[in-house]
Amino acid sequence: MSLLFRLQPKTKFIRACTNARAFLSSSVRCLQLKNEPILAFAPGSKEREDVRAKLQEVQSHTEDIPIVIGNEEIHTNDVHYQVSPYKHSQKIARYCYATPDLINSAIENALSVRHEWEARSLSDRAQIFFKAADVLSGEKRADILATTMAGQAKNVVQAEIDAAPELIDFFRFNANYALELERNQPINPDPSIVNTVEYRGLEGFIAAISPFNFTAIGGNLAGTPALMGNVVLWKPSDTAMLSNWLVYRILRECGLPPGVIQFLPAHGPVFGDTVTQSSDLAGINFTGSVPTFTNLWQQVGQNLPRYKTFPRLAGECGGKNYHFVHSSADVESVVNGTIRSAFEFGGQKCSACSRAYVPKSLWPQVRDGLLDKHKDIKMGNPDDFSVFLSAVIDKASFDRNKSYLEHAKSSRDVEVLAGGSCDDSVGYFVEPTIVQCHNQKDKLMQEEIFGPVLSCYVYDDDDYKEVLKLIDSTSSFGLTGSVFSKDESVVDEAKAILRQSAGNFYINDKSTGSVVGQQWFGGSRKSGTNDKPGSPHYLLRWVSPQAIKRSKVPLKDWRYPSME
Repeated sequence: MSLLFRLQPKTKFIRACTNARAFLSSSVRCLQLKNEPILAFAPGSKEREDVRAKLQEVQSHTEDIPIVIGNEEIHTNDVHYQVSPYKHSQKIARYCYATPDLINSAIENALSVRHEWEARSLSDRAQIFFKAADVLSGEKRADILATTMAGQAKNVVQAEIDAAPELIDFFRFNANYALELERNQPINPDPSIVNTVEYRGLEGFIAAISPFNFTAIGGNLAGTPALMGNVVLWKPSDTAMLSNWLVYRILRECGLPPGVIQFLPAHGPVFGDTVTQSSDLAGINFTGSVPTFTNLWQQVGQNLPRYKTFPRLAGECGGKNYHFVHSSADVESVVNGTIRSAFEFGGQKCSACSRAYVPKSLWPQVRDGLLDKHKDIKMGNPDDFSVFLSAVIDKASFDRNKSYLEHAKSSRDVEVLAGGSCDDSVGYFVEPTIVQCHNQKDKLMQEEIFGPVLSCYVYDDDDYKEVLKLIDSTSSFGLTGSVFSKDESVVDEAKAILRQSAGNFYINDKSTGSVVGQQWFGGSRKSGTNDKPGSPHYLLRWVSPQAIKRSKVPLKDWRYPSME
C-alpha cells in the first residue's frame, strides 16, 4: 500500500476526499514520501530469480500490442515489430501504426471523456497513481524490468533504477505534489471575502511523445498530465513499445478510465502532423531529438490561429554533457564517475558524460585509470547479470555511432585510446570507446553521439578558467555537467562561468543519476524547456488555474470614498 493509503482507513479517506481542502490540511501535510528502494539482485535472491524467469518468458514470446482508442483495441495492416537490440532476430512485440483517421478518432474520444475526468476530485485521480505505484513496486516489478531489459537492452540494475523505482517515484511523488498543490490557496485578509483557486486541466488534449531510453519517462509524460485532469494521446517509442504497453495496462487495471489516455503507436511524422492540425491541441509533452521538437514547435506556430488555446510545449532533447576536472580533483572519483556516466546503458542517456576536460598534471593518472576500468567492462546480453552494458537501441543508432568511430580512427586530431569497434551481425553492439581529442572543437567534443563514446581533451593546468569558458561555449546544449575539484574557490568560479551550461550541475559527482524529488531534472538551451520533471513545478505545466472570489456581504455602494 502507498503511504497515503496507510495514513487512514479507506472509509475515512473517502469521507475526507469530499472536502479535499480539509483533508489536505490535516493529512497530506504529514506525508513524508521516500524514494522507492533499489533492489540489489544478488545471486540467490528472490528478485533475481523472478526477473530471470520473466525475462525468459518475454524473450520467448511475441506480444501482440493493439492501438487503444477509448475501450476499443484496434489493429491495422501497417504492422511493425519490436526486436531485442542485442539479438535483432528476436521479435518481442508486434504492433501496428495508427492512421490519421484513427488519431483523429482518438482525439474525439478523448474530448468526449474530458469533462467527466477533469470534474473528478484530484484526490480521486491521485488514488489511481498511488495504486499503480504499489503494483509496480510489488506484483509487476519483475514484469516491467523484464520488458525493459529485453526491449531496451538494459542490464538488470539499469532497468531496475529506471523502470521500477523511478517510475514508482514519479507516480507517488507527483500524486502527492498534486494534493499539496491543491492545498496551496490564496490569502483571505478580509473575513467578508473568500479567495480560492481551482487547478483545472487544460482545455483540449495533450499529445505525449515518449523516447526509448527510459520506461519511466513514458509513464511520466503520459501520466502526469492525466493526473492533473487532462486527456492524453500517448505515442510511445517503437523501440520501447512493450514496456510502455505494460505501463499503460497497469494504469488501466488500477482504475484509469477508458479514453483518458489513448495508446497510439504511430509513425512519428504522421502523429505530429495530425495532432498539430487539431484545433483542440492544448499541449505537447515531448522527449526526443532537437530536430523533431523543433519541427513540432514550428508546426504549432504555423497553426496558432486555428487553436482554441495557446498550446503548452514541454520538451527534453538531450545534451553534450561534460566532466570538468581541476588539478585539485580526486582522481579515483573522476575515473569511477566518468566510467559510470559515459558508458552506463551504452551512453544512451540524455545526461551521459560525453566530453571530459582533464589537466595535464592529472591526465596520466586519469587516462591510466580509465583504461584500467575499461578492461573490466563486460558487454553482452542483459540475461547475463554480469554484463555492464549491452547493445545500442537500433540500426539507426548503430550506424550513427559507427560513423563517429570511423571519424575517430581517420582524424589526425583524434587518438583512440580504447575500444573503437562495432558489430551488428547479431545485435547492435558498439564497444565502449575512449578517445583523446587534440582539437578542442572536434565534432566529437561538440556533437551529441548518444552512444558509448567518451571524448577527452587535455589542457594546461593554469588555463582552467579559459577551459571553463570553452566548455560553456562549445555545445548548444545545456543539460548536465560536473566539476571535480577540492578547491572551493575553483568550484565557485566554475559555478559562475558555467551557470547557463547545465540545468543539473554536479560537484564531485558524475553527471548522471538524478532522483525524483532530490535532483529535479532538465536543461535549457537546445536541451529543452527545463520544466523539471520530478519536482512540484512540473505539474503547473499541465493545469490552468481559475481564481475565484466569493463576497459574503452585499455590495452597498459603487462610489470611491474620495468622492464624498
